Amino acid sequence: MSYSSPLLSRPGAAEFQGTTLVDVSGVPWHYGNPLVEQRAVETGSAVIDRSHRRVIAVSGPDARAFLHNLLSQKLDDVDAGFSAGALDLNIQGHVLHHMDLSFDGETFYLDVPAAQFESLRDFLTAMVFWSQVTVEEVDVAVISILGQALDKPSTALVERPVHWPGCPRQDFLVPRDKLDAAVQELEAQGGSLAGLMAFTAERVRAREPELAADLDTKTIAHEVPHWIRRSEDQPAFVHLDKGCYRGQETVARVENLGRSPRLLVLLYLDGSAPEQAESGADITLGGRRVGRLGTVVEDCDYGPIALGLVKRSALDHGELAIGPVAASIEPDSIPADEGPKAGRAAVDRLRGK
Repeated sequence: MSYSSPLLSRPGAAEFQGTTLVDVSGVPWHYGNPLVEQRAVETGSAVIDRSHRRVIAVSGPDARAFLHNLLSQKLDDVDAGFSAGALDLNIQGHVLHHMDLSFDGETFYLDVPAAQFESLRDFLTAMVFWSQVTVEEVDVAVISILGQALDKPSTALVERPVHWPGCPRQDFLVPRDKLDAAVQELEAQGGSLAGLMAFTAERVRAREPELAADLDTKTIAHEVPHWIRRSEDQPAFVHLDKGCYRGQETVARVENLGRSPRLLVLLYLDGSAPEQAESGADITLGGRRVGRLGTVVEDCDYGPIALGLVKRSALDHGELAIGPVAASIEPDSIPADEGPKAGRAAVDRLRGK
């Protein structure tokens, strides 16, 4: 489906130029001054058009149980207004789909990058069997607010507070034909338009990946540490206290016995290098490949920054490189040592250690 946002008609609006693994097609990458646009996150409310994402609605008497049994999030008893992330895993625990999720009391809205839409819709449809649910695409647009919160537009179907390790964020889902009107309401409250480049910079700062750009076919949930629920007030993407779902065995094994072999980290790139690092390039340490570069974007404070999926063994052994570009890891990307795993300690006791 080819899509072009009505906001591309706004003064200065420009789409992304070139090729990228990031989902960027059809919406403004910036409105003429992307670094200034990102500053609005600190000083006010940046209004981001993310209407290129595609939205699946799941409704019906069995909707809660249906999704609860398929996804990594606990959904069997959620109330209206619930929002979180969720993953669809394969039997080995590798991430197949990565989605934002909202529930209005009757319908779950699952929004994903365009490249993930068809396979997720087809999977959900194939799993209906005797469940009393309807799975369908809905013509709904996503608007994200970064910085100071704004009131819900009058046409919004859902307001979604987003818990991520970054700037304050709220999402609104509005009928696609009401997108321009909803944005005008947000501007009337003091919001200022910012392009997807500003959102991408804040997403990288928050270490929030896009599946195609930042992860690979071997990615497991624990490689993105904040995806794992650690507190009651942040539902995250993976609930550790729920019934069986596809891929859960890997989640439980890593949580109780070991650690993920890699971590998604924030990288600061050398902006003075003769060429720019590109998404998908190898990350090396001493000439040895230790990871893969994901989203690369220019940040208003730090210059070029990126996400990287890096082997744990390389996290504290010196400066990394992407070709001629030097890279350093943001220390906060590396989670604190959680101590001995409960499952490993139990195994050791059984073995008399």
